[in-house]
Amino acid sequence: MNDPWTDRWNDRYSKEEFAFGEQPNNYLKEQLEKLNVGTILFPAEGEGRNAVFAADLGWKVSAFDISIEGRKKAIRLAETRKVTIDYQVGELQTLHYNTEQFDVIALIYAHFPAEIKSLYHKTLDKYLRKGGLIIFEAFSKRHIDYVSKNEKVGGPKNIASLFSVDELRSDFANYEVIELAEKEIELSEGQFHNGKGSVIRFVGRKK
Repeated sequence: MNDPWTDRWNDRYSKEEFAFGEQPNNYLKEQLEKLNVGTILFPAEGEGRNAVFAADLGWKVSAFDISIEGRKKAIRLAETRKVTIDYQVGELQTLHYNTEQFDVIALIYAHFPAEIKSLYHKTLDKYLRKGGLIIFEAFSKRHIDYVSKNEKVGGPKNIASLFSVDELRSDFANYEVIELAEKEIELSEGQFHNGKGSVIRFVGRKK
């Protein structure tokens, strides 16, 4: 991953306010509250709002991101909420997670660069136990029309970094699909996710 990409997120997360707020993503919250607690991994976790929420529910939480500034904010938020998260900084291939370590992997707006996003999905699959769940919400390829009209809704402006239902089916081909849908939703998450957007939502169980 190139330095400008890392610098961009360090700059965004170095501000005092939380870029996407301190509350968890609504879809993640809805899904986690249905489950028994266990081990969970949050890739591209940024400032920690979702990881801290899961820890508060009793999950054993791991997270990673390329941004050291994101980690600082996440650890601070965890301390405020009196919970503990294991948060590493680096690219996925430099981290040392174990095969079938996790019960759930939560990919919430984890927009990795286009050239590595499918590779990351397939690598992450190795760390999920059989019977474990992927919980996913991120912007769809149709979102390019939404962000062109309203930059405040956020998200990538290059279509290759956005997702389609077919991509998710391909990346997670060995999963029972519990939910896989493209939806228009209203976002209100901190400074950078505000307004109508188009997202893919996916919950899959590893076979």
